[in-house]
Amino acid sequence: MGMLIKPIITEKATKASELGNTYTFVVDTKANKVEIKKAVEDFYGVNVEKVRTMNYKPERKTKHTKTGIQFAKTNSVKKAIVKISEGDTIDFYDNL
Repeated sequence: MGMLIKPIITEKATKASELGNTYTFVVDTKANKVEIKKAVEDFYGVNVEKVRTMNYKPERKTKHTKTGIQFAKTNSVKKAIVKISEGDTIDFYDNL
């Protein structure tokens, strides 16, 4: 699970998995679509039809305090939306 960091479990992602058979993951920023497809197929044992990726830039914030100006930023994130075959499902809660 080197390429896959964690699954995204939100209301929108859960609805997409129930209706459209698509699952969302946070992946390594250097991973490409072929590597993501292979990682999902190997780890979960499903057939992947399509992989879509999104790169999110880091958010930058500036605070003005008594001691001066402080700068902060978050990490950059890459998300992958994976569409799997019609008969396959992924259960994120079976390992709990």
